[in-house]
Amino acid sequence: MVLLLVLLLCSLNSFSSAATDSVYDNFVQCFAENKVPNDQISGILYNPANPSFTSVLVSYIRNRRFNVSTTPKPTIIVTPSQESHVSATVLCAKKLGIQIKIRSGGHDYEGISYVSSVEFIILDMFNFRSIDVDMETETAWVGSGAMLGELYYRIWEKSKVHGFPGGVCPTVGVGGHLSGAGYGNMLRKHGLTVDHVIDAKLVDAKGRVLDRKAMGEDLFWAIRGGGGASFGVILAYKINLVPVPSVVTVFRIEKTMDQNATEAVYQFEQIADKIDNDLFIRVLLQPITRNKTRSVRATFIGLFLGDANRLLSVTHSDFPELGLKKADCKEMSWIYSVLFWGNFDNTTTPDVLLSRTPDSVNFLKRKSDYVKTPISKNGLESLFNKMVEIGKVGLVFNSYGGRMNEIPDSETPFPHRAGNLFKIQYSVNWEDEGEEADKNYIDQIRELYSFMAPFVSKNPREAYLNYRDLDIGTTDNGKDSYNQGKVYGVKYFKGNFDRLVKIKTVVDPDNFFRNEQSIPTLPFFVGEKSENRERRNGAARTSSPS
Repeated sequence: MVLLLVLLLCSLNSFSSAATDSVYDNFVQCFAENKVPNDQISGILYNPANPSFTSVLVSYIRNRRFNVSTTPKPTIIVTPSQESHVSATVLCAKKLGIQIKIRSGGHDYEGISYVSSVEFIILDMFNFRSIDVDMETETAWVGSGAMLGELYYRIWEKSKVHGFPGGVCPTVGVGGHLSGAGYGNMLRKHGLTVDHVIDAKLVDAKGRVLDRKAMGEDLFWAIRGGGGASFGVILAYKINLVPVPSVVTVFRIEKTMDQNATEAVYQFEQIADKIDNDLFIRVLLQPITRNKTRSVRATFIGLFLGDANRLLSVTHSDFPELGLKKADCKEMSWIYSVLFWGNFDNTTTPDVLLSRTPDSVNFLKRKSDYVKTPISKNGLESLFNKMVEIGKVGLVFNSYGGRMNEIPDSETPFPHRAGNLFKIQYSVNWEDEGEEADKNYIDQIRELYSFMAPFVSKNPREAYLNYRDLDIGTTDNGKDSYNQGKVYGVKYFKGNFDRLVKIKTVVDPDNFFRNEQSIPTLPFFVGEKSENRERRNGAARTSSPS
């Protein structure tokens, strides 16, 4: 019996290996048919037998939950270095009927850029990281595989009074960040990243390389916040740089419950969306143990686009509970504020932003919410008590208002504009390995999310795409994909979901670009004959909003 089991396992392993080899061989042949030279093919295609396969796979995994022995692995990894390689990958994956997962920086919180429950390949865009800053036009072309830190550094090389309103984590990939409507600590002054995208290049489902003019305004609208991986492979974005003053001011103030933290957080809620647009404040709420007593600490982190004296006049007038003093303020250039927000010490130089490797990678889970009315003091106290009771989950409040109130909800797919006081990120990290630890911490964050229901947006309970959360709904990309997609789609996109579906239906009617939370096609397209689909394409294109 034991011998029979061993023989069975060996045969299964041999079958799996043979299947992988078959896919690899088919891709090699298909690449050759698409005129990719043999010497280039060998340099960009990796199968599990390649000694570099594992290092390429794990180098951009940013959540250890998806780097364990039971995590599904890709059949092959493609690391294109030219546009033609991307086109060939799309055409060959389509021909061979295999799912493609597109990875730029690997920061997708649920790992859907490099994990799937069906056979799949990874198209890893890390070679597309060129950055061309043009100070004459105050613009830059940025490859989708570039990191935010690299972008900030290259801007700083050319100008000390320009920046870009992207995220504060320097190892986040540009492709996912911008296509999901990434934001940073200048959003109250300058809005979102996508509010400054003026052109793009992508490979569509037919393998064509398209810029804004060629793709048309509908598709260009969709990839500025609708998630690029539902529509094509983003190669690069062209962005407008934004002006920054020569001196900015940062601060970090911690308050515990016996240091008027509740009053300070409550007052933050009153002014978060109304205070001077040059000021962005993030509030971290973290359960702590001090002198064997469990409590919650509130940390207020700020960026002010101006000097300390003007900042103090603003906070003394509008946010006195913060208790900000001159000694709390640090004046510096914008690039050094990037280092401050990235948690680098004050001896660090800007070239650290060129590192593509984070200091550590943890097991983690994230969720999101939007708050439209202030939580009462009693509500805050009950929240802090719940956080202590639950254990480890922290919250991050990100102030809204300012420029965000001035841009219509339909300007981009990202709809969470006017009417929001702040956005919440739920956050829990852990280092314990195993399913029991995963379940424990994921249950904790789900419990706090459930507790917060009375305090946050409703109908729908809104969510932020770049804080990916599969708890709010998934699709199997089958016959009911539209109804499945609508569950999470209206939470991420509200009224913009239907327009995204119409655009998806036109540009990718076969749903080639898909994942567990992708934009579905209209339901009448499922299983429809190609000639009927082409006829309906014309109707959808005619009725699609401009």
